[in-house]
Formats: sequence, C-alpha cells, structure tokens
Amino acid sequence: MTGTQRPGSGMHPGRARLQLLWIIIGAVALAGAAGAMAWGGRTAESPATGPPPTLTAAAPVARVARRETRPTLEPARFVGKARTAHQVARDIPDILDQLYCYCECDKHMGHKSLLSCYTDGHAAT
Repeated sequence: MTGTQRPGSGMHPGRARLQLLWIIIGAVALAGAAGAMAWGGRTAESPATGPPPTLTAAAPVARVARRETRPTLEPARFVGKARTAHQVARDIPDILDQLYCYCECDKHMGHKSLLSCYTDGHAAT
C-alpha cells in the first residue's frame, strides 16, 4: 500500500474524484433532459396555448390616478447621470409614480412614490 491510496479502496484518490465528477455531470444532464421532456419543447415564441398576445396602438391602456402631483425639477439643474435621470422622470412620470422607492423616503420624507424623489432633489443625492 502506498501513501496515496486509502486502505481497502484499491482506487487512487484522484481517480475517485474524477469518477464522482462524471457522476455529477451525468445527473445534471439527466435532470436537464427530463426538464426538457416535461416542458414539451415549448419556447417563448411558441407556447402551448398559441402565439403570445400583442399590443396594438388601439389597445386600451389603464390609467391610474397620479399620487405625486408636484412637478419634477428642471433637468438642466443637474449634470451627468443625474440630469439624465431627471429627464426620464419628466418623460415618464406616470411610470415612476407607480414604483416604490426602496430608500424608504415615504417613511421619513413623506414621499408618495419614486417620482417624489425627483420633485425635491432627493434623487440627486
């Protein structure tokens, strides 16, 4: 018996690791094949229920009452990414007004939505 073999195993430790690696690779491949069979070959382009719905210009859009009524700050007051962000706030205020601000400024600054951050300079800090 040499120092690289385990007693009673009769297999080199490096070979045992390689064998274990191949077992893991085989199990992952088998799981992937089973998942593909269960999915049934469906893709995002061709789901089992038919083609995905498409929006047309005539599709009605649900409007939600704005929570933040104050105007956003002028983008020209800022530079770089802050200016771009304030311009986006001016361009799509209805979207930002539906989003929650994760800095929790609604709790300590009285903000109503993410749009509120662009009305008082909070978003630039």
